[in-house]
Amino acid sequence: MRIPFASEKHANIAKQVIDVDRELQPEVVKRTLAVEGNELVATFTTLTVRLARLTSNAFLENVDLVVRTIGEFGEDAERVPS
Repeated sequence: MRIPFASEKHANIAKQVIDVDRELQPEVVKRTLAVEGNELVATFTTLTVRLARLTSNAFLENVDLVVRTIGEFGEDAERVPS
């Protein structure tokens, strides 16, 4: 799965945030995250199609939350208060 971001920095932020949460069933779901340019690249290996669907849905919900948070606080969070 490839998720484009506005910049490589935003893709790295998303990777760092999502990487903290490990899979609930690591024995049946394997996830790798990487950043290629401005894209977050997620690769999943699961035992069943159902697990693939559940895993990708949960991942996309996390991505949505990160994107909305960056949109809301991204520029302001980087400013140093005067």
